[in-house]
Amino acid sequence: MSACTNDTTPVPPVDTPSEAPVEPVTEADFGAATFTDPTAVDNAWSPLVPGTQLVYLGKVNDGKGRVAHRVVFTVTDLTKVIDGIETVVIWDRDFTGGELVEAEIAFFGQDDSGNIWLFGEYPEEYEEGKLVDAPTWIHGLAGAEAGVFMRVDPQLQTPDYANGLAPEVGFTDRATVHSTGIENCVPYQCFGDVLVIDEYNPDEPGKHQLKYYAPGVGNIRVGWAGPKEKDKEVLFLVEVRQLDDAALAEAREAALALEASAYDFSPDMYGHTSPLQTTGSAGG
Repeated sequence: MSACTNDTTPVPPVDTPSEAPVEPVTEADFGAATFTDPTAVDNAWSPLVPGTQLVYLGKVNDGKGRVAHRVVFTVTDLTKVIDGIETVVIWDRDFTGGELVEAEIAFFGQDDSGNIWLFGEYPEEYEEGKLVDAPTWIHGLAGAEAGVFMRVDPQLQTPDYANGLAPEVGFTDRATVHSTGIENCVPYQCFGDVLVIDEYNPDEPGKHQLKYYAPGVGNIRVGWAGPKEKDKEVLFLVEVRQLDDAALAEAREAALALEASAYDFSPDMYGHTSPLQTTGSAGG
């Protein structure tokens, strides 16, 4: 990895002039009527096309020291209806020290203005191969509410926003635009006009996760900031794949298997949701 992928030096905010921003959406602007084609997620900062897979490598603290970290983010050809809104299903896997420590299905939809919303998550956490927790939240259930994942036109000096709200599992993450228009290199390639989003939990001050986005690609890098950040997770995009039919079918089956586990492990929450459905989208 090149020198531009230093994993310990947070990038300072970049205050560059810009055109007048589109009115920035916040969690307060959620409305079911604004989602007429929610699975067509073409937001330039995080396009979610079925069959797209992004692979990241990096490091994280595991309590004993720095260890290898690998994340595989896959857009499936499945959808899930949540509170009457059809969402795109993401299958995410997190490997630490070569072991799978988390597998997740998450649900995203795009409103008519082009903003992407997060509608819920079913994450399974593992220790030594055994399922130990699954802090599930779904919009509309147990007080949980959808949040903004990515604005259509992220701009500096605009209000922060909730990524979602799930009081039962302590999910209160918020985000703000940290930097715009920067250059950044990762092993996959170098990018200009990179956007940096600062995500944080207001209940845990002094801990921040910085996520870097390149237009037309999505998240290319993860960093950290703050004196109380313990994990110090860093990730760099190393590969972008368009899955063929066979690989996409494997991803679909894996996501369906996670959902089957969700119905067993989280009947009081996930049990109130409708099953995943296939879109019939083909891979490349």
